[in-house]
Amino acid sequence: MSDKDLLIPASQTDSAINARTRRGRIQMLLLLLACASPVIASYLAYYVFKLEGGKTNFGTLVYPAQEFNPAWITTPVQGKWTLLIARPAGECQIKDEKCIEALFLMRQTRVAMGRESKRVQLLWVNTDGKPVDPEVVKIYDEKNAGLQVVAMPADPKSRADFEGWLNKEGAGQQIQLIDPSPAKMMYFPITNSPKEFSAMKKDLEKLLKLNHKGESL
Repeated sequence: MSDKDLLIPASQTDSAINARTRRGRIQMLLLLLACASPVIASYLAYYVFKLEGGKTNFGTLVYPAQEFNPAWITTPVQGKWTLLIARPAGECQIKDEKCIEALFLMRQTRVAMGRESKRVQLLWVNTDGKPVDPEVVKIYDEKNAGLQVVAMPADPKSRADFEGWLNKEGAGQQIQLIDPSPAKMMYFPITNSPKEFSAMKKDLEKLLKLNHKGESL
């Protein structure tokens, strides 16, 4: 300690130390908040729906959210909003109205997000590994429709874990919404009703406003 420091009253020295300590704690808190912000935002989204009595416009709220293991598929999902569907390519032909209806609903929901559409990705998990109908590919490709086709996990245990996650609450045939954390937080039935489509659109719009993750895909 220098002679100059010795001339500083103890009270001033203590105040300076306390000020530095406070600044350090504030910086640490800000850092922790920054790291946790995606999770906090996701939980905020859940609680907004919960405070409304679990009310959604169309989708079924999954609470608590069901964690998605990114290792299950090759396409990244962490940090992104994802609408996921699982169907066998061998059955999902251009003449299969139910499957095409599901793909159409996903595509139109993404388009309906307007400027926010780039924050939403569409995934089709091909559950039988067969080639996708070329006619389906023409209409629902990645470039024009934003739809990516991914394979089931190759490892038997991972495959079983994924199937267990997919089929929880009997939602295996539904459109699953994965948040940026990533976890399934909602699922939607397949519909061709304009009114129900509008309600699904409102659910997703609300979530995108509450959680700003997935800004650029």
